[in-house]
Amino acid sequence: MKLHVGSHSYRPYRHGHAGQLPGARAGHDQATKRALIAALGLTAAFMGVEAAVGFIGKSLALLADAGHMLADTGALALALLAQHWSSKPRTERSTYGFQRAEVLAAFLNGAVLAVTAAFILKEALHRWATPQLVWGKGVVITAAAGLAVNLAAAGILSRAKGRSLNVRAAFAHLIADSLGSVAAISAGLAVLLFGAYRADPALSALIALLIAFSGWRVLKETTAILLEAAPPHLDVAAIERTILDSPGVVDLHDLHVWRISDRFDALTVHITLERGKHGIEVCHTVTERLRKEHGLYHVTVQPEAPPPDEVVHVRSRRDGGPIGKVG
Repeated sequence: MKLHVGSHSYRPYRHGHAGQLPGARAGHDQATKRALIAALGLTAAFMGVEAAVGFIGKSLALLADAGHMLADTGALALALLAQHWSSKPRTERSTYGFQRAEVLAAFLNGAVLAVTAAFILKEALHRWATPQLVWGKGVVITAAAGLAVNLAAAGILSRAKGRSLNVRAAFAHLIADSLGSVAAISAGLAVLLFGAYRADPALSALIALLIAFSGWRVLKETTAILLEAAPPHLDVAAIERTILDSPGVVDLHDLHVWRISDRFDALTVHITLERGKHGIEVCHTVTERLRKEHGLYHVTVQPEAPPPDEVVHVRSRRDGGPIGKVG
């Protein structure tokens, strides 16, 4: 007979961050939502101003920054929607709840960053070949204001980004956009002081590379979760040693470690019991060691009885002496 024992058996509704009770998770969700709403309001309010000045002043760097700010607005709105869905209780059909909504939102944000970078880079190459007159003063003033807005929004999210991959993806948008604002300021100064109109597309290309890097990091992390790879902060070999070193365990197989959503790690494993050991006691020991040594709370351990001793048949010669063993 096989028996399932896991740490989640003792915490049936602890489906949030490791070590947090439902009330603590709810408090963090509300704080995260407030941070996202505030950052969304700031970004959306300034986006139109930057786009208008970039169009009038013919600055690709400023238009690129405005385009990135548009992506920021969409990213923040998507993050807010995902945060709402992820806080919904689990159902009979969705037994893990909707926490993967945060991961999907972060993945989409990473993809948007990549597309935005490609578009800006294409336009920058065109502008380099055909330089245009740029209103340097307007670019500097507007980009400086945009930088202030981005930093303010990023500051709001910085207090909540450690709690959610979804928020970290939105935060990455704002940091990349802040760097884009710095590049736009530099382009405006180059035009204003030196008449270097090609500085605008050159620095726009730099903005595109920064955006692409941010998108790649987000896509890499979210893809690993969607493919159910082992979380990068967990050493699977060390986890295996912890299980094998637990009293009453002689072997293991089918060890799986994956991530349901940000900071919600799960593990399942089959263990072979030492002869004479009780399955429930050994499983409890294993789950407690995994919790203390690796921070794993959602654990399922399936104990299995040791195989029976090998049956050996001895065949005798006619005179009664043994002639060999048959397994």
